[in-house]
Amino acid sequence: MVTQFGESFVGESVNAAHLNTVLGVKGGPVEMAWVTSLATPAPGLTRFVTVLQPGLPVKPMTLFVPKAAIEGAVHGRMTWGPAQAGVAAGVADALAQGIVAAARADDLLLIAAVWVNPLADDEQAVFANNRDATRRALEAGALGLPPFDDVLAARDAPCNPFFTGPRRSGS
Repeated sequence: MVTQFGESFVGESVNAAHLNTVLGVKGGPVEMAWVTSLATPAPGLTRFVTVLQPGLPVKPMTLFVPKAAIEGAVHGRMTWGPAQAGVAAGVADALAQGIVAAARADDLLLIAAVWVNPLADDEQAVFANNRDATRRALEAGALGLPPFDDVLAARDAPCNPFFTGPRRSGS
């Protein structure tokens, strides 16, 4: 299996989810990155094994890597609670839908880099957005998305939720 890279952004405002995924086989470079990341936490950016319930890690084993340092109790709760639960459910959804082959689940490791806005305020939206974003990122990785033509078509108009795009000449 070739390492699969996925990306997804789901939702609006402070409760949106932005996910990056790296899925690969045990014994390969993803395992080295997974173990190294777990073993070298950084202040405010604690990595942890993603669980569906206490004592029930999702498969493939998933490392939750926050992309935003924890800024207070509410942000910590949103990250470790609904965002983690959403990632776990999204991985399980991908498994149930065949996006990730169930027969290979024990042979794979997943790194999920997850952004939770420090201003997030709706735990149900954070959960739902992270669930959907995780499944979509895994699907994008499995399908090799985005298509190269889409990348070329968008090169002159880059934008994101924090940048509306470059100014055009004469505007």
